[in-house]
Amino acid sequence: MLASPYEPVQPIHGQMTPERIAYLGPAGTFTEQALLTQTDLAGLEHVSLPTIQEVLEATDAGAVDVGFAAIENSIEGAVNATLDALAFELDLLIQREVIHPVEMCLLARNDTAIEQIERVVSFPHAAAQCHHYLAKTFGQVEIVAANSTADAARELSENGNGATAVIGTELAATTYGLQLLARHIEDHPENHTRFVAVAREGIPAPTGHDKTSIVTFQRADRPGSLVNILQEFSARSINLTHLQSRPTKRELGDYCFFIELEGHVADERVADCLKNVQAKQALVRFLGSYPAAGEQAETTRGEANEAWGDAERWIDEIRARIR
Repeated sequence: MLASPYEPVQPIHGQMTPERIAYLGPAGTFTEQALLTQTDLAGLEHVSLPTIQEVLEATDAGAVDVGFAAIENSIEGAVNATLDALAFELDLLIQREVIHPVEMCLLARNDTAIEQIERVVSFPHAAAQCHHYLAKTFGQVEIVAANSTADAARELSENGNGATAVIGTELAATTYGLQLLARHIEDHPENHTRFVAVAREGIPAPTGHDKTSIVTFQRADRPGSLVNILQEFSARSINLTHLQSRPTKRELGDYCFFIELEGHVADERVADCLKNVQAKQALVRFLGSYPAAGEQAETTRGEANEAWGDAERWIDEIRARIR
C-alpha cells in the first residue's frame, strides 16, 4: 500500500524538542501577538530581543531554538531585515508561516488628550501603515522612529510626557498601563503581516498545502536570465506566490531574486524544478518548505488528504487485478 505524503501540520522540530523562542520585543509587540496565536510556540520560554537581526542571530548561534520574525506586510511589503539575514548572512530554515491581522492603536499616557499630541513614536513600518490617519488627525505631527511598537510604548510609560503618543497594540496598552486614544487607525482594514518561525535545521513534512522559499543568484548578468529561471517553474505548472529582487550587496546592478512557490521540496516536480534551476540557470539558496498559512489552509490540507486517500484506494484496486 502506498503511504500518504501528507501529514498534519507538525510542531517546530529538530534534533530535540525546542525550549526557547526569540522574538522582537519588548513585551507587547505585534510579533508577540502573532506568536501567541500558535499554541506550541506560546508554551515555550520567550526571549525578547531589541532587533530582528538579533532575533535571527540568536537562533543561528543556538542561544535559542526558534526565532520568530516578520517577513512581509500586505501594505508595506517585505521586511528587508529578515529577508537579507536569511539570504546573505545566516543558515536558517523556515519552519512555518503565520499570517496575523494588524490592528493599529494610538496609545498615550492616561492624563493625555488627543489635542495635546505633538509627536508620535513608532516602529517605521507601523507608522507608514497609518500615514493617512496621522495626516488627517495631526497634520504635520513629528514622527519619531523606535526599535519596535512595544519599545515605544514602554519608553512612553517610563519617561514620556503628555505631548507624545505611540502607535502600538492593545496588548502594549495593557502591558504598560497606557490609554487607548484611538483604535483601528491603520489606513487599510485588510492589513496583515506575515511572520516566519525559523530554526537551524529540520524541514517539516509535507502537508498537501505547502510553500517553498528560495533565493536565486544569477551566474551571469545576461539578457533573459530571469525569464529562463521562471520558465523552469512555468514548464512544470508550479505557481509562484512571491517574486522580489534584492541587491546582492556586491556591486551596483547585481541582484538576486526571492521566490516563493506552491509545493514542497518532497514533491517530485518541485524537486525536479529546483534541481534544474541549480544545474542550468542560477545558484539556489534553499530557505525551507513549510505549511502554508491562510484562512483556508486547514480546509485545503483536509481536501488534499481526502484526495490522496481516494487516489490510494484507486491504485490499490488496479493493483489488485495484477495476476
